[in-house]
Amino acid sequence: MVTAKNEKSDYDVEGYSPTEGGEGTYNHISSRLPVYSDESGAVPGESFAIGNSMYARVQRFAGKYAIEQRGIERVPENERTDTNLAKVGTMWLAANMVVSSFAIGALAIPVFQLGFVDALLTILFINLLGITPVCFFSTFGPVFGLRQMVLSRFYFGWYGVKIIAVFNILACVGWSSVNVIVGAQLLNAVNNDVPGYAGIIIIAAATFLVTLFGYKVVHYYEFYSWIPSFIIFLIVLGEFAHSGAFVNLPMKVGNSEAGGVLSFAASVFGFATGWTSYAADYTVYQPHTVSRVRTFAWTWAGLIFPLLFTEMLGLAVATAMTFDPETFEPTNSYAIGYESSGIGGLLAAVLFPPLGRFGQFCLVVLALSIIANNCPNIYSVGLSLQVLGRWTQAVPRFIWTFVGTLVYCAIAIPGYSHFESVLENFMLVIGYWLAIYEGIALPEHFIFKRGIRGYDPAIYTTPHLLPPGIAAILAFCFGVFGAVMGMAQVWFIGPIGKHIGTPAYGGDIGFPLAFAFAFVSYVGLRTLEKGKFG
Repeated sequence: MVTAKNEKSDYDVEGYSPTEGGEGTYNHISSRLPVYSDESGAVPGESFAIGNSMYARVQRFAGKYAIEQRGIERVPENERTDTNLAKVGTMWLAANMVVSSFAIGALAIPVFQLGFVDALLTILFINLLGITPVCFFSTFGPVFGLRQMVLSRFYFGWYGVKIIAVFNILACVGWSSVNVIVGAQLLNAVNNDVPGYAGIIIIAAATFLVTLFGYKVVHYYEFYSWIPSFIIFLIVLGEFAHSGAFVNLPMKVGNSEAGGVLSFAASVFGFATGWTSYAADYTVYQPHTVSRVRTFAWTWAGLIFPLLFTEMLGLAVATAMTFDPETFEPTNSYAIGYESSGIGGLLAAVLFPPLGRFGQFCLVVLALSIIANNCPNIYSVGLSLQVLGRWTQAVPRFIWTFVGTLVYCAIAIPGYSHFESVLENFMLVIGYWLAIYEGIALPEHFIFKRGIRGYDPAIYTTPHLLPPGIAAILAFCFGVFGAVMGMAQVWFIGPIGKHIGTPAYGGDIGFPLAFAFAFVSYVGLRTLEKGKFG
């Protein structure tokens, strides 16, 4: 029970949380923020609504409607009661059983000019690599009860993590904008009377309603939402197989093949590993006694199945597109659909002729699958915003969720008609930050902290006890340099990337170079940093 105390915080919150021994304490977080924590840094759920401050009144109002009140504060062990590990798997199953992952696989043919077998093998092996960090960091949620961006303070320090949080916010908002535009295009393809802005608002509003209520509702929605999407993709598979339009395109050779495979691999890896910066957010209410191996396994299963299934299906359907070898003009319904309406047109070519209006219904379901894809983005953007400063943490998570929704709608509505490709290219360029993040976090964990026992979660709110972050920031800059050297994007081809593949397109090795530059530089710099600061 929380009892009253005469001292007050900057937010005029009355009360404090008891430790296990029954005595209440204030730690570093208590003097600045509208919540109180025990000696382990954990914040009991009831403390959010204590007092007469505006913060407390807003939290009490939220609590009446079962809206999650907790933000980035550590979850106490007695509140980590979610023992259903299957929900960890279905969380990622739903988020990836979507039209966006189908689109990644389809890119192999018209964009990267690959054959079927080489693209298939790229999808298989690169996804296995890309999801590994997501699975690994998912196991940290039950152990520490900390969100992924808060956990990142143990790698980047109190101030350095703010840079990482900015990149994560850009990723959350940017990809939500790209995804919702795709969903709106699908709705418009079914019914031209539904303008782009209306489709964006429909999908964004539904996503907001799910993420508003927080962790439990997000998990509940994702637990079931993958089922209709999976059924529709099975229908797509069945209709496409029945059409006999599949073509086993031969694998090419030479520089163009090498460049195409590497660039396609970068797209696949970026999509698969993109969940790394959210990973622990969706396991923090699991008890600390849960097996890390089982958490890893459920996350792995929840990721690998939808990624392989949808991307390989997208690849197979894309093989049916045919183009004139001289003019590159589309010559069949699949290619015409893709050229005119993108992935929506390609799916329409599979579903509409044989299924008619039911095919249109199937496309609407796939458009609404974007909700499941965007839920992790919009839930986690609020948590990343809270990491930026004490004042941002003093704004409840659900308010940041609303702000994030408004921002990505404000980007997506004009972007639908004017700069969709610019937005997507920008997101692809900044996506390399994830490899840099992994290149810093992994050596810190394995080399310097030497595993889980090297963490003291109680210091997550105490800047001077966390790493200084100098090594991490400098290593991040080295990682950016590596990414620039190896990238092969529409806007820029790096000096190393242009030597792979054809000169016009290059080959993208930005991810491995970003990781390698960050990893090597961090190990050296962190060694010096520890020698200086301890």
